[in-house]
Amino acid sequence: MLRHVLSRVRGLDRDMLSQAEDSDTLASRMKTLPDYLSLGLDIVFVGLNPGLSSVESGHYFASPRNRFWPALNRSGLLAEPLDAACDSKMLEQGMGFTDVVKRPSSGASDLRTSDYRRWAPVLREKLERFQPRIVCFHGAVAYRNFLRYGCDAKERPALGLQDRTIGRSMVFLVPNPSPANAAYSLDTLVDWYRGLKELRDR
Repeated sequence: MLRHVLSRVRGLDRDMLSQAEDSDTLASRMKTLPDYLSLGLDIVFVGLNPGLSSVESGHYFASPRNRFWPALNRSGLLAEPLDAACDSKMLEQGMGFTDVVKRPSSGASDLRTSDYRRWAPVLREKLERFQPRIVCFHGAVAYRNFLRYGCDAKERPALGLQDRTIGRSMVFLVPNPSPANAAYSLDTLVDWYRGLKELRDR
């Protein structure tokens, strides 16, 4: 079934197809977070990879120290407030979740080059298949490694709307809301999500 679906994706070569199938099989056996993706979404949020606490709880940004949900709720992007326990309800508001790498870890430093090589092309196929209006990457590390290993492009992107698209999807880069990213305050994160809302509402 997966081979039939992926083979219809324009530009997906034989090597990428094989890699996507292998990664999909691996994900089904590995304890990780599910993708929340469907056709017609306004925004898909892309993290670097699932944290161990989030995987343990089964929800995105589940750590009480992570600032994603507080910032998102203050930004005006949501029609009604949500939290990690209600992450699947994001689909009802036209938004979804996935990751550059689906293998969980305690931090970004635990990821290996082989993780990016395996998973970044799979992410690219997913995004080209579901074609959200906007792909929002959390953090330059996530987007930079997606570009390098999923698009064979070496760039140092700045925050905000990118010149590059993924298929027909616009790309918007915001700071990582992890508490480890202390350079950005909660108020600053709220401002970036408000910028994302402005782009969505155009």
